[in-house]
Amino acid sequence: MYEKSIDLLNKAVADELLAVHQYMYFHFHSDDQGYDLLAGLFKRTAIEEMLHVERLAERILFLKGEVEMVVAADVQKIHDVKSMLALASKMEQDSVQEYNVWAKECSANNDSGSKKLFEALVADEERHFDQYDTEMGNIDRFGDRYLALQSIERSKSLSLGGE
Repeated sequence: MYEKSIDLLNKAVADELLAVHQYMYFHFHSDDQGYDLLAGLFKRTAIEEMLHVERLAERILFLKGEVEMVVAADVQKIHDVKSMLALASKMEQDSVQEYNVWAKECSANNDSGSKKLFEALVADEERHFDQYDTEMGNIDRFGDRYLALQSIERSKSLSLGGE
């Protein structure tokens, strides 16, 4: 009865798992480059995406479906911060578009629970997009100085015995 919803929920699981992997990859590389603020943003977002996977999996199991733990694609090996943020923004925009469509499909199939879940995820993904968009705006506005300040702050912290 809920086969279509289960299929859509599993597509979302695959997208969210890709986001977890991609954002953790970005976290590692921005941290390695000394960009603590961006590294923290990518890590926090990855953790939120893991929570999305959990919510989606719980819904699939409630509908008596099988959770498919398949990642949608391979992680893109990007080291440039602006390119990282551009991809992250695109991923969030794509999720917003898909989840809005999928919420309507679930509603059309009389599955308001999955519809509400997709709508809640849209709000989270819009917030993630806004965060990445703000960071891209800061880089555009302040240029490399914005990134240099993050690196300098890390150096100051390390020189004072911080981690």
